[in-house]
Amino acid sequence: MAIARSETSRSGVPVVTIGPTRGWQTLNLGEIWSSREVLYYLAWRDIKVRYKQTVLGAAWAILQPLLSMLIFTLLLSRWAKIPSDGIPYPLFSYTGLLLWMFFANAVTGSANSLIENTDLVTKVYFPRLLIPGGAVASVLVDFGIALCLLIGLMLYYGVKWSWQIALAPVFAGLTLLLALGFGLWLSALNVKYRDFRYALPFVIQIWMFATPVVYPLSLVPEHWRWIMSFNPLTGAIEGFRAVMLGGPIHWQAVWISAVLAGGILLYAGFAFKRMERTFADLI
Repeated sequence: MAIARSETSRSGVPVVTIGPTRGWQTLNLGEIWSSREVLYYLAWRDIKVRYKQTVLGAAWAILQPLLSMLIFTLLLSRWAKIPSDGIPYPLFSYTGLLLWMFFANAVTGSANSLIENTDLVTKVYFPRLLIPGGAVASVLVDFGIALCLLIGLMLYYGVKWSWQIALAPVFAGLTLLLALGFGLWLSALNVKYRDFRYALPFVIQIWMFATPVVYPLSLVPEHWRWIMSFNPLTGAIEGFRAVMLGGPIHWQAVWISAVLAGGILLYAGFAFKRMERTFADLI
């Protein structure tokens, strides 16, 4: 990443020098914070482009998890008789799909964000971390719209509200951190190795079935559940479903997800900074 150093010349005129970083530099969080308005404009631009010249507009944010829920309800609940821990399967699956699709769309968008913003990377100086960050932030709008349908389903099925629902933002935030961490790392790798752009959709698809999104964790044999807990999304999705629909929270999986999210985000931030100085040459 390029860094800016302010100096004062002999004539008293301030001089700002922009140069490449060396080695594993700090994340320069102060610089990111001072450029936070750029994050807002990048996210808002992505939202406008996403729904520009569409007939249904923001309704697409609801249709994607809704249609997926209907398909999985037919295939897994009606035909395969997959249990859902006593929760109506449409509600059970939609809750998991809501958080999963937020993660999948955020990772996919942020992973491709640098490639899709070549002019910004090569011609304008600002913290490059904000580009994948803006892609993740823009998906929050879709998540909020789709969340309205979940609330409607909860009212339709008569779900009793409890104090645990106040923890829902915690698990949504945990998923956000995971999406940002993977998005930063993959966006940097995607600049150097374009194979990631083509492999990512396949990996995301396989990853969904390795995560308790459309089936409960209780369906996995007990002696294998500890392995599932090391999937960083297991604790986030299971916890979100538990607080929204009522049920026990698997705190061990939640803490593992939280530790992994912090570690992944920290590593991704430093790896991004390490590779950033070559972006303009490779992109």
